[in-house]
Amino acid sequence: MNPTSPHEHAGAHLDAIRQSYDTVAADYARFVKDPGALDPVSRAVLSAFAELVASPGLGPTADVGCGPGKVTAYLTGLGVPAFGVDLSPRMIELARAAHPGLRFDVGPMSALAAGDGELGGVLAFYSTHHLPPAELPQVYGEFHRALAPGGHLLLVTRVGEEEHQRRTYGYGDGDPAPFDSYRLPADRIAGLLERAGFAITAQTLQAPEEGAKRPVAGFLARKPAVDNVP
Repeated sequence: MNPTSPHEHAGAHLDAIRQSYDTVAADYARFVKDPGALDPVSRAVLSAFAELVASPGLGPTADVGCGPGKVTAYLTGLGVPAFGVDLSPRMIELARAAHPGLRFDVGPMSALAAGDGELGGVLAFYSTHHLPPAELPQVYGEFHRALAPGGHLLLVTRVGEEEHQRRTYGYGDGDPAPFDSYRLPADRIAGLLERAGFAITAQTLQAPEEGAKRPVAGFLARKPAVDNVP
């Protein structure tokens, strides 16, 4: 029997993420805070990103891993022409029902439905931690491909020391659903972004909030006007 190819591994992994978030979607939508209720630093980072990507001449912003669309709607309220993308069809159903005037697409962040250089911004807000580290270069490269020269990326994620956590429950009522999470050091994430062609313009590191164990890192990065991918 032939060994499973890397592509097949990735496909199986995405299927697992999709099924898990379809299962917990309703509880997740109730559990996750509205962005306006986040801590001051998180709101400030989102506001700074919104100011950057709302600049005239830049294209729309993709909120990748948008879930029920709360952050997509928040960005829109800050004047950003934003749309959401999520792997989970159920999440997208909830997002469209809650925000009928906005665009939401079903799809993976590893293959965005955007042409080369079409986007002014990409937001990955707590949405990349389910990806095995080996998949991050391809995903970061996809963000870079879709961004216009001068476009901006905001990536926010919990960080750790090469940690892999697996849990079998979801959100709210504890729906049975498997979730894998990977926590990388902030400097490793920064290095991967730079190798994908990004210039990091700002970085934040927040101590864990009450009830959490891992700090949160935020990376504001820009696709240079002159492409610098090796």
